[in-house]
Amino acid sequence: MNKVGTISGVAAPLPLDNVDTDVIIRIEKLAQCPREELGRWGFAPLRFRPDGAENPDFVLNQPAWRAAPILVAGRNFGCGSSREHAVWALEDFGFKAVVAPSFADIFYANCTKIGVLPVVLPEEEVRALMQAREATVDLERQVVCFGGRDVPFEINPDIRERLLNGLDDIALTLEHAGEIERFERERPETGSFTTAI
Repeated sequence: MNKVGTISGVAAPLPLDNVDTDVIIRIEKLAQCPREELGRWGFAPLRFRPDGAENPDFVLNQPAWRAAPILVAGRNFGCGSSREHAVWALEDFGFKAVVAPSFADIFYANCTKIGVLPVVLPEEEVRALMQAREATVDLERQVVCFGGRDVPFEINPDIRERLLNGLDDIALTLEHAGEIERFERERPETGSFTTAI
């Protein structure tokens, strides 16, 4: 995964609470689309009308917000099923950070595993950020900069280091390749296993 450091640009407001993973990416798209095409179907229930045309009133269809690297959302973002496809859809849509007052736990974890930075801020700060239009999310300093202010955020130190260094679960495991190889060389032969029925 790519290293996460400083993310600057347009901050698209999505002032909705409880946006679930089926809104972020519909379940039928999980089998129909490869990972690198999920973004085009992101937020489909909100972005498209029943006839398939874009809904011009939806924020992410408006020119000012189309290329936003930062999504600013309401409470409990990413609730619902635990599909990692929802985070893949956000990543493919172009989002590098999501700022919200709270996230569903599994969604938050899925973000950190592929390099999309989830940032929890107090609700009043999220509302202010929605009005700011542009921001910088600085993981190194652990601040969101907007409106001439630096608003601090908390993140688990281990997750922070993983994101700063671009280390997914496989890369973390490979950091211990020497120890794994040594264990494999030194462990006693156990022979074959049989299972009693």
